[in-house]
Amino acid sequence: MQIDVFFTPGEVKPSDTAGRLVAVIDVLRASTSVAVALANGAKTVIPLEGADEVMTRAKQFERSEVRMAGEQKMVPIAGFDLGNSPLEFTAAAVEGKTVLLTTTNGTRALLGVQGARDIVVASYVNFSAVLTMMKVAARTNTDIAIVCAGHEGIFSLEDSSCAGRYVRAIPRRAGSVVMNDAASASVVIDRKYGDNLAKIFQDSSHGQALEAAGFVGDLAAAAALDSHSVVPIYQDRQITKLGPERER
Repeated sequence: MQIDVFFTPGEVKPSDTAGRLVAVIDVLRASTSVAVALANGAKTVIPLEGADEVMTRAKQFERSEVRMAGEQKMVPIAGFDLGNSPLEFTAAAVEGKTVLLTTTNGTRALLGVQGARDIVVASYVNFSAVLTMMKVAARTNTDIAIVCAGHEGIFSLEDSSCAGRYVRAIPRRAGSVVMNDAASASVVIDRKYGDNLAKIFQDSSHGQALEAAGFVGDLAAAAALDSHSVVPIYQDRQITKLGPERER
């Protein structure tokens, strides 16, 4: 089987994801926020390209049924119910609601995946839950692609380190797995930091920018390893929580 990591969505060709299990990672913050929202009872999260798309789609719902969420350049969008802070996606805010979400990096990465067998939203907060799905894929020799959202089209330390944690944990027999160079490099990064996730964010440019913008609480939330045991599945243009009714 093949395990490939892509440090930015721009590197990914349709053939890189066709027929594979694809994990999309945007640790700071879309992947984390999606996991938190579903863990706190959101009915679904619908990723959209931009603010205009969110406002247009919201008109298709009763106002009480929907939450408009997102950010532009880290800042919550004026007139929206929520930004992109995982701390905002509480049960009181999202339980039973459809969340329409647009972000600078994560939602665009999701929307760009083509032809995958399954698409899962991965992060540190739901690491073990998503890893279980990856292990099932490995047992059936299903190829895996991990797509890092990056930051405005360039490499991000936190996403690549998280990817490396997954690559290291996927079981493989000697000689049975082929990895691309980015997968090997992500493993090196993860080994460097280990469980010191706070240090990753301190060293990453996006983590530094979020801290400077006053979102230090989001960094702590994103570093809460396995705090939410959910597997967000992107299918039919929406993200829902894998459960008995959505078993693979």
